[in-house]
Amino acid sequence: MLSAIVFIPLIGAILVLLVPRENDRLMKQISLVASLVTFLLSLAVWTQYNRGAGGMQFVERLTWIPSIGIEYHMGIDGLSLALVVLTTLLSLVSIVYSWRIDLRPKEYFFLFLLLETGMLGVFVSLDFFLFYVFWEVTLVPMYFLIGIWGGPRKEYAAIKFFLYTLVGSLAMLLGILILYFNADPRTFNVLELIRQRPLAGKPLLATLAFWGFFLSFAIKVPMWPFHTWLPDAHVEAPTAGSVILAAILLKLGTYGFVRFSLPLFPEVFHQHALLVATLAVIGVIYGALVAMAQTDLKKLVAYSSVNHMGYVMLAVAAAAYAYGRPELADAAATALNGATMEMLAHGIITGALFLVVGVIYDDRTHTRGVDDFGGLWAVLPKYGAVSITAMFASLGLPGLMGFVAEFLIFVGSFSIIPVFTALAALGVVITAAFFLWTIQRIFLGPTNPRWVNLPDLDRREAWTLFPLVVLMIVFGVYPKPLLDIINLASSQLVAMLR
Repeated sequence: MLSAIVFIPLIGAILVLLVPRENDRLMKQISLVASLVTFLLSLAVWTQYNRGAGGMQFVERLTWIPSIGIEYHMGIDGLSLALVVLTTLLSLVSIVYSWRIDLRPKEYFFLFLLLETGMLGVFVSLDFFLFYVFWEVTLVPMYFLIGIWGGPRKEYAAIKFFLYTLVGSLAMLLGILILYFNADPRTFNVLELIRQRPLAGKPLLATLAFWGFFLSFAIKVPMWPFHTWLPDAHVEAPTAGSVILAAILLKLGTYGFVRFSLPLFPEVFHQHALLVATLAVIGVIYGALVAMAQTDLKKLVAYSSVNHMGYVMLAVAAAAYAYGRPELADAAATALNGATMEMLAHGIITGALFLVVGVIYDDRTHTRGVDDFGGLWAVLPKYGAVSITAMFASLGLPGLMGFVAEFLIFVGSFSIIPVFTALAALGVVITAAFFLWTIQRIFLGPTNPRWVNLPDLDRREAWTLFPLVVLMIVFGVYPKPLLDIINLASSQLVAMLR
């Protein structure tokens, strides 16, 4: 089942390459079917997942390169399951939005489907060799998506994105090799390495491996001060590329911290947890303040991602700091529940925000200047309602998905690192301020005469945005279906850290 989910997009990508270049409609139809089937399969896994048992399920394990202990090993638990469904949903939405692409559609849809395979593979891999292959696969398609279909400074943004991520990947490879050569027997099996913890009692090697993983994941998140590639990549990427970059690719970093760094290096992570929490708090406040200063709507949303990923890292740092203190296990599990929920909420909400920017920029006004608008809600009532709902969700309004995630993060983290959590709460106030100010400048007040004849959302745009808005509201009011699955994974992870 997991292999089908991972490789159906790749099969679709190969089929797209076989279609004659002039038949772009067939390429789009193949891409749509491949992404839709993948999404439906992920929903089937969601419904069949045994919530009572938890742990790794749908496991596939085959010998691959036996001479050095490499296996084709896949599995899924509550953490990865939620992110897999998010990935298939946002990929499908992005394909639908990309129906308007007419510049080299063969290459565009091939790269997009290849990117989906890479992202899904990262979330289900349980062998470090396999994980690293998929991790690197995600790098190349996004590089070309930015470099070919991006904005005026696309080449600079693409190269910067590639180099930052590649440096992090090489650091992580060093950490993986340190784990491998110290394991007995030598293996790349993630679960076996977590069971062995081969670097326990080897503080120098453990610290070196930890920082190797940390650099790779921190760049991908991105944490402050490793975030400088993000605004350029987001602003220059095509709209669907920005959606995937913010909604999924950033989660590869936070997923890596929770899945690998916490259980593999609990002692080292505990020692450096307050440093990580400090960087997280700086990211929260810095991201919000810089977002407030932006006049480019896309760059504003990009810096809001730095802010929201800071909340996730605060929760991860809190869980790491609780290592060795059983009385804080429940608080650590709550913090990790919030971190995972924030990954999902940020994916849905920020994906919608980048689509909102694309709708007004790509096909209508060709400007993203926040001060260029005014009174748009009167002209575009459906667009205005969707945009304002997404912005309210992002600022953490109760009743919407973002509030549930941030509330869990603050409740769990405050019991462990109260000072850092209190400082991070300032970010909520600043985030509310800049989103409310943005709403006021774009949607309220007198209508700018330049935009009085703009058309409202068309059917394609509605199909991409309305499902995301529904999810923000449904899981904001009733998050239990998500939290039931997430809590199983978080509790089992915290149990490993005692």
